[in-house]
Amino acid sequence: MSRKNPFTMAASVARACVLVSVLALAVCLLWCPTCEAKGNDPGKPVSLEGAGATFPYPLYSKWVFEYGRIHPNVRINYQSIGSGGGIRQISEGTVDFGGSDAFVKDGALVKLPGKLLHIPTTLGAVVITYNLPGSPSNMKLSPEVIAGVFLGEIIRWNDSKIAALNPGLKLPDALIGVVHRSDGSGTTAVFTDYLSKVSPAWSEKVGSGTSVSWPIGLGAKGNEGVTGQVKSTPGSVGYVELVYAKQNGLPYASIRNSSGAFVEPTLEGVSAAAAGVAVPADFRVSITNAPGEKSYPISAFTWILIYQDQKDAAKGTAMVDFLWWAIHDGQKLGGVLGYAPLPAEVVGKIEATLQTVTTGGKPALSK
Repeated sequence: MSRKNPFTMAASVARACVLVSVLALAVCLLWCPTCEAKGNDPGKPVSLEGAGATFPYPLYSKWVFEYGRIHPNVRINYQSIGSGGGIRQISEGTVDFGGSDAFVKDGALVKLPGKLLHIPTTLGAVVITYNLPGSPSNMKLSPEVIAGVFLGEIIRWNDSKIAALNPGLKLPDALIGVVHRSDGSGTTAVFTDYLSKVSPAWSEKVGSGTSVSWPIGLGAKGNEGVTGQVKSTPGSVGYVELVYAKQNGLPYASIRNSSGAFVEPTLEGVSAAAAGVAVPADFRVSITNAPGEKSYPISAFTWILIYQDQKDAAKGTAMVDFLWWAIHDGQKLGGVLGYAPLPAEVVGKIEATLQTVTTGGKPALSK
């Protein structure tokens, strides 16, 4: 029997998306009264259009809601379409800000109409989630096994390489059904960046990026789509942002890091990964496979992308004022959702960067 048949049959009835209790993904229009921007009439609403990464969407939804409780007048529409879409739309100037878990490369930056800033907003973990009988939550995976599964070289759950890492775990003699992103995705960029660092075979055959040519598996759109496909398909495995697995009761693996320790995706593990890597002035940095015994190996920053020179004064001021709030008060809201706060030294660098944003030759920040 072809090993694709059982998974394909199960996947044919999978939901296209999954309801995540912490957010209403069906609603893309989020109303956010913002701070009274300097020079703005507080009675007139200011609209900000954004689109991009699904990775931070649960946190961004929470931020917009809480920010709207304390400030009177901006509406923010952030569409969760994937990092590839976010980069494309901010590049084309069809949105006021983009969201991405993948930073824009030098070759693309020089083609843009202005200087694009990468503003880190939070840190998170990409997890390996799976659907097995009994939902064992203590599975351990090594970099070699993860690469082997997604390369299509390890095809059954009771493969000796998986069993050797999990001697006390009853593994079924069942085919592994791989689920991956079908859209341009920062989560994919993070995951494939990790695989390219830990697996020479992956680096040579597949490489890294927001979209890659997958050797095996079925695609689903967004973190929510991959979560839904895994949840409804026995024997499947996929990669998603931590909150999506948590909110849907899916187990996720501990992964052996560069120090040889098996580490669960925790806030402490993500923060340890960030602490182990020097963050440059433009914030474009990868923290996958970071050094340190406590570092979770598939950790990442996520960014909001804005132009340094804001053409619209009202929008520019509203945008940077919201970001200032996000890197301060907003950081307190991420822990319950599984996001790690920005390191204090990074916050200080972001403050300095936001103070360089201008509109009409003047600082956009109202503080």
